[in-house]
Amino acid sequence: MKVALGMPGRPAPPPAPPGVGHLHAAEPFPVAARRELADTTLRSNLAHATSTIRAKRAAVVAEVPDWEELRDAASAIKTDAMARLPELLIQLEEQVTARGGTVHWARDAAEANRIVTELVRAAGASEVVKVKSMATQEIGLNEALEAAGIQATETDLAELIVQLAGDTPSHILVPAIHRSRAQIREIFLEHMAGVDPEITDEPRLLAMAARAYLRERFLRAEVAVSGANFAIAETGTLGVVESEGNGRMCLTLPRTLITVMGIEKVLPSARDLEVVLQVLPRSSTGERMNPYTSLWTGVTPGDGPQDVHLVLLDNGRTAALADEVGRSALHCIRCSACLNVCPVYERTGGHAYGSVYPGPIGAILTPLLTGTSEHGDPNASLPFASTLCGACYDVCPVKIDIPSILVELRARQVDAERGGLPGALEAGMRMMGAVMGSPRLFSVAEQVAGLGRFLARDGAIRRLPWPGSLWTDSRDLPAPPSESFRAWWARERGEGS
Repeated sequence: MKVALGMPGRPAPPPAPPGVGHLHAAEPFPVAARRELADTTLRSNLAHATSTIRAKRAAVVAEVPDWEELRDAASAIKTDAMARLPELLIQLEEQVTARGGTVHWARDAAEANRIVTELVRAAGASEVVKVKSMATQEIGLNEALEAAGIQATETDLAELIVQLAGDTPSHILVPAIHRSRAQIREIFLEHMAGVDPEITDEPRLLAMAARAYLRERFLRAEVAVSGANFAIAETGTLGVVESEGNGRMCLTLPRTLITVMGIEKVLPSARDLEVVLQVLPRSSTGERMNPYTSLWTGVTPGDGPQDVHLVLLDNGRTAALADEVGRSALHCIRCSACLNVCPVYERTGGHAYGSVYPGPIGAILTPLLTGTSEHGDPNASLPFASTLCGACYDVCPVKIDIPSILVELRARQVDAERGGLPGALEAGMRMMGAVMGSPRLFSVAEQVAGLGRFLARDGAIRRLPWPGSLWTDSRDLPAPPSESFRAWWARERGEGS
């Protein structure tokens, strides 16, 4: 199933230039992960932050007796929305337009960036304030605006830290999770004008410094750019949930409001919020409800933005929707619960994934949005960035079966790389089958494997020559026992004595 971007009867727009953005990794995950693993400060920050968020989430989820039923309901809502996505998007456009807003359709990052840039220029503005948005990060909007001479200021505290440092986010919910308080203090002193040089790294003081820095920008901004956590098709209502109030400032003060939203964020009716607004805050911030939930519907004369735009972004989503296995990745509500329980993410951090979407959801969503058919595409390694422990599925509030999708994407990648010929993995498994199917060969293999005891240190083999290095480069191999089961069995039965 594909979604036609545009209303029926409209002429098709000319082909857009190739998209840009932050979905294409520069290097394969194993290469980046090995480098990130060497950063002990990063690993310490991640371990502390993710364990704290996990504990908060577990506490508030335990308060809800029907949590599993809520997960089932949220999954059903998203499944229904994806099944009816074309008609819901058309309904959404009709409702937004009827209430004074303007809807734009963007097939890729380049087209979305062009639309937003033209809207900012039409408003006569040279700067914008931004609400935290994964979609605008995905398309590289800040870079596109900068190239057009337009200054974009992130107003979410963590996003501001990342922006000032010239860094990239490493987590969906807490983008600066890889930064310590001491590092944030240094960033503020170096890049934020007017900060007291005697400021300490006390969180309250750092937050107050950011508040003073941003307040001036809120009051003078004529244009704001936001994402959307959801859109209600039946009313044309858009919604953003956040914790700091910066989003509320952006959504109410400027005259022009431009929202960039992935087409998968649409929900059929307002009643669906009864479920979504219960599972989202508990799964993301470990709160019973978000401190700020902002809803707006078109234009209200004399109140709030008077020039309201919605940019509906495809950027690979219709391709993912057409994938029978992968389409459930579009159910994601960006809570980041899967990142906080993932043992791989906790040790490597988000930058190793090379995409704006890190962690388990990024390992499936990024390849689905970009495709990995080209030989050597770094994104092709992402489905292998998992232990398949299943913790991500257990915590997902919309029950995305991430492990199963990972296995499917791995199989596709192996098939694509071997070009119809038996790959090394398949050849190895065939050889193992032959050995394990023959008692004589298995006995010989046991004796050979027993020699590995001489390579072991403290009960583990940590380095082997190729092809054994394919295993020991990323994990230890337990040392063989001093006596095999077959030898023990023969000895206990008195055989061979």
